Amino acid sequence: MKPILLLLIFFYTTPFFAQPNISIQTFGSTFNNPVSIKHANDSKLFVVERSGYIQILNDDGTTNTTPFLDIDTKVSNSGNERGLLGLAFHPNYPTTPYFYVNYIDNSGNTVIARYTITNETTADSSSELILLNITQTDENHNGGELQFGPDGYLYIASGDGGGSGDPFDDGQDLNVLLGKILRIDVDNTSNGNNYAIPSNNPFLNDGDANTLPEIWFYGLRNPWKFSFDRDNGDIWIADVGQSSWEEINRIPASSSGGENFGWKCYEGNATFNTTGCPSMNTLTFPVAEYARGGNPFKCSVTGGYRYRGSMYPNFVGLYFFADYCSGEIGYLKENGANWDMTLTAPPSGSGWSCFGEDINGELYIVGLSSGQIYKIIDNSLSTSEFEKDSFSIAPNPSNGDVIISLKQSGLKSLTIYNIHGQLVKEIPTNNKTILKVSTQNLSKGLYIVHANGNNSSQSEKLIIY
Repeated sequence: MKPILLLLIFFYTTPFFAQPNISIQTFGSTFNNPVSIKHANDSKLFVVERSGYIQILNDDGTTNTTPFLDIDTKVSNSGNERGLLGLAFHPNYPTTPYFYVNYIDNSGNTVIARYTITNETTADSSSELILLNITQTDENHNGGELQFGPDGYLYIASGDGGGSGDPFDDGQDLNVLLGKILRIDVDNTSNGNNYAIPSNNPFLNDGDANTLPEIWFYGLRNPWKFSFDRDNGDIWIADVGQSSWEEINRIPASSSGGENFGWKCYEGNATFNTTGCPSMNTLTFPVAEYARGGNPFKCSVTGGYRYRGSMYPNFVGLYFFADYCSGEIGYLKENGANWDMTLTAPPSGSGWSCFGEDINGELYIVGLSSGQIYKIIDNSLSTSEFEKDSFSIAPNPSNGDVIISLKQSGLKSLTIYNIHGQLVKEIPTNNKTILKVSTQNLSKGLYIVHANGNNSSQSEKLIIY
């Protein structure tokens, strides 16, 4: 093991804006088929399980014993793509004590519903108010994502109804809600619905009585995940491909809606079935795509977020995504008018079902089958000299207490150094494996936490803000 002083010099001299080195760090408990993770304007994370539960993951990595929401009896999670799929909290939550879910009911159809909280850790499962029912034609391609935009409206991802090659041409049909991104106003009602249509939705007053006014974008196959850039409001949509291409779309915040992404006429930039299709110059094509297949085998894009956190400067402005089959985590980096793509395989993990963004803009990634939540980290700022994952710090960054969890034997000693290598804190450990440490006397900045265990020694960085 290198002396701690040398390690600190390494940290001090390493450039903070080097090429990012993506890695993942275990965070929190194991969940049952998690498919979405959201924050609610505080430090907690809410984990959606396909079976019909929403669990609370606290910032110290612990999970509440009682689910936030239990609607297991309402939800069908048969097959691989059904279940409780999406969650979004009202923008004024908890002052406005509502949240919204997207699930497949026992008839196999999509339900968009509102629930009310009882308190900050429990929802009233009997408070359901159904906003939308969408009839599904097959068990797959259900979309499922929910996000509130900067405009305060609720955006809903709907797949093309399933089946190979969009047999009913739902993606291009403006008379059905399948294969679309929808946009509704949940704070008002109209025409007997429990929601209203925003006055500037593109198909509200288009002169066609059959066109559905909820539609914001169309021509999508299965937009499993989409997100908003918290800095500029741009929309990022990852659309799962059919046979050859996985695509990522970016739509500027200035868009007035109505974009047609081309499915099933096009898959990515390649033609798929152009019979009866509009001119290609009326379509919106992806900013990035990658081929299915290959080695490692790629099969399904999982969309994420554009990084706007503060912990990893090398990540700022990168759009993160992943492939479900290959286990690779990728990012897009802006390069003039283009976006350069990088795919990398982290040390472990696969079956990526979703990304999460916490209140500070830090990113998480979720394994569907493993049920594990990971934090995405920049390994170019970590301590590769030591054995990884022998202890963890959460939350990190922090402006309050942190929990030090040793994953092997008990702690013999724990010390904190500043970036100049000066000792600033020694913490009594009493051979514990979990230790609560107060950081209230530490000023803002980067620190190195050094732990000695009975069988291991490791250092990790800690950011106080």
